[in-house]
Amino acid sequence: MIFVGSTDLLAERRTSRFIDPFLRWLFKGISDEAVNQAVYVIRKCGHVSEYGLLAILVLAALGWTFRPIPRAWSWKTAGLALLICVGYAATDEFHQSFVSSRYSSPLDVMIDTCGAAAVLALIWAWGRLRRRW
Repeated sequence: MIFVGSTDLLAERRTSRFIDPFLRWLFKGISDEAVNQAVYVIRKCGHVSEYGLLAILVLAALGWTFRPIPRAWSWKTAGLALLICVGYAATDEFHQSFVSSRYSSPLDVMIDTCGAAAVLALIWAWGRLRRRW
């Protein structure tokens, strides 16, 4: 899904066609600058959420389980999951450099990394809170 999203299919000009009218309907009289900023934030939140989900799936795969929350915490496994997510984020941005309607950005790799790291940290915190590890 991330690879498909990195094609022209989810380019800014295409997603803005839906987000822009929705924002203008939701907030009457919103300025063009505010719409552009909101579209930017919404798109970056997409990065955070998709790489957060990827981190959950990679963590489960590394634990050889279908459970999104591991039975026991391993910093080594979590670090490997994060490294895999960072690697995929970098290759995804490299892929976008070949798509004419997209651009490649190291900032997006950092945003993706933060999304994956945040979700892994939330899983760890949830496990500590529940006294699972």
